[in-house]
Amino acid sequence: AAPAGAVSFGVKHTEGVSVDVVSREHAEGLSVPCSGTRWPLQEGTVLRLSMSRASSEVNDNKVTVSFYAEEGKPINQAGVFLTGIGISLDVDADQDGVVERNSPNKASWTWGPEGHGAILLVSCDRD
Repeated sequence: AAPAGAVSFGVKHTEGVSVDVVSREHAEGLSVPCSGTRWPLQEGTVLRLSMSRASSEVNDNKVTVSFYAEEGKPINQAGVFLTGIGISLDVDADQDGVVERNSPNKASWTWGPEGHGAILLVSCDRD
């Protein structure tokens, strides 16, 4: 997706986003600071974006990739706005009729009449 003549790129991102550059040389990925670093444009290079917390509003995080020519002259930019969505499975772990987000019984199970823990029923049929 890089424009013709581009030989390197730089990435800027907001604090809520983590960006790793994954390439043949760096299969684990190298963490990208918020701005300032340029990377050689090589076939197979991938940017891996992640967010560690939910957004406070829609499109509150952004990643911008700038492409540069041989002499360091900017050619073009591409950007994406991100919204982190938090998903949590909350259950009535102590079976008292109240679903609690921070119940200490969510992490453990005890069987029997005085037990606690969630029951998960999975539908594996095709409908």
